[in-house]
Amino acid sequence: MSKLVIVGTVAFDAIETPFGKTDKILGGAATFIGLAASHFDIDAAAVSVVGGDFPQKYLDLLSNRNIDISGIEIVKEGKTFFWSGRYHNDMNSRDTLVTELNTLADFKPVVPENYRDAEIVMLGNLHPNVQSSVLDQMVNKPKLVILDTMNFWMDIALDDLHNVMKRVDVITINDEEARQLTGEYSLVVAARKIHTMGPKYVVIKKGEHGALLFYNDDVFYAPALPLEEVFDPTGAGDTFAGGFAGYIAKTGDTSFDNMKNAVIFGSTLASFCVEKFGTERMETLKNEEVHKRLLQFKQLTQFDIKLA
Repeated sequence: MSKLVIVGTVAFDAIETPFGKTDKILGGAATFIGLAASHFDIDAAAVSVVGGDFPQKYLDLLSNRNIDISGIEIVKEGKTFFWSGRYHNDMNSRDTLVTELNTLADFKPVVPENYRDAEIVMLGNLHPNVQSSVLDQMVNKPKLVILDTMNFWMDIALDDLHNVMKRVDVITINDEEARQLTGEYSLVVAARKIHTMGPKYVVIKKGEHGALLFYNDDVFYAPALPLEEVFDPTGAGDTFAGGFAGYIAKTGDTSFDNMKNAVIFGSTLASFCVEKFGTERMETLKNEEVHKRLLQFKQLTQFDIKLA
C-alpha cells in the first residue's frame, strides 16, 4: 500500500440540471477525489484551502473517511471557493454562471510533513503553478504523479501547463480538452502527441461513452455503465480520478495492466456519483454496492467469440 496525496479544491457548488437545482452544496475536486479514494482504505491526505464559512461537518465527512485534513488550510476571515453552473439537456455541456475564487486566489498549498514522502500524488484541477509547487515539496520523486486539468488552464496558462506535464506520469482529461491541447481531432493521434509532452499514460474521459487509456501503442477502453438516470455530472471526472488513484495506491502497482483495473474502478465509482446532486450519493455509498456494480461492468464487457 502506498501513501496518497490529493491536491485540489474543497468548495461550494450550486448546480442546475434538467432534473432540478440546488443551493450551495459541498463540492470541489479534492472532495470528490477523497471520497472516491476512501473506498480503498488507504493512507491519504487532502491539501486545499477553505474560508471561515466552511462548515465543520464537511471537514468531518472527510476525516471520518480516514482522509487526513491537516493539509486543508482554513482562512478564518476568508470565503470558500464557489462555483455555479447550469447543465444543458444533453448533460454533457454546461454554462458557468458564477466563479468566485475567494481563498483560492492566493492559495499556496502546504503538504503535511508526514506526507512529503508519498508514493502517489493526485494533482486535482488547479493552476499548473500550484500543482508544480506541490511536486517541489515532495522529498522523493513519487512513484506515480497523476494530473487532472481543464481547458481553462489551456486558455490562460498553457506554458505553465506544459511545464508541469513534463513532471507527471499520468494525465486525465476529457476528449474535448485532449483535442484542444493537441490540435488533433483523432484521440489516438492526440494521445500520441500528449505522450511527447511528458505523461507516459494518457486517460481520455468521454463521459457517458467511457474512458480510454493509452500507453505507447497500447490502448484500453472501458465503457460507461448504462444508467437509467443521470442527475448531476459534476464531480464525475474527479470521482473517476479518485477511484483510479485510490486503486493504484492500494495495490502499489503502476503497470499498464493494473491501470486497466484502475480505470474500471474509477468508472464504477463515477457511475454512482452522477446518481444524485453533488456528493450526496458518494457520502452514503457502501463497498457492497461498488462490488455489485463491478460485477455488472464485468458482465457488460466480457464475451466469448469464435474466430474463423
